[in-house]
Amino acid sequence: MKENLLQLRAELLKILGQSTRLRILEFLKHGERCVCDIMPAIEEQQSNTSRHLSIMKQAGLLVCRQQGKSVFYQVKDQRIFSLLKLLDEIIKQQIDEKSKVAALLR
Repeated sequence: MKENLLQLRAELLKILGQSTRLRILEFLKHGERCVCDIMPAIEEQQSNTSRHLSIMKQAGLLVCRQQGKSVFYQVKDQRIFSLLKLLDEIIKQQIDEKSKVAALLR
């Protein structure tokens, strides 16, 4: 059972380990958006944007709905932003620690 959980974690982190997908999440942070708005915001072509959106939807990170010819996406579970915030805090701490070491070496 624990191996399954570890595998699921690894798969989710792999999906989040792509900068285009992180840009998509940041763009969708404040609510549902049309693919036509997502593409220019993340500066990607439609085919690349659609591929990333599809991967994120299959992983359960996003949900979508169609309205006429437009497709709208939103983040399925807002707790993903808590995870990203925690990562930001860890990164900031690592940068601060490296800066202190660099200052000592001068």
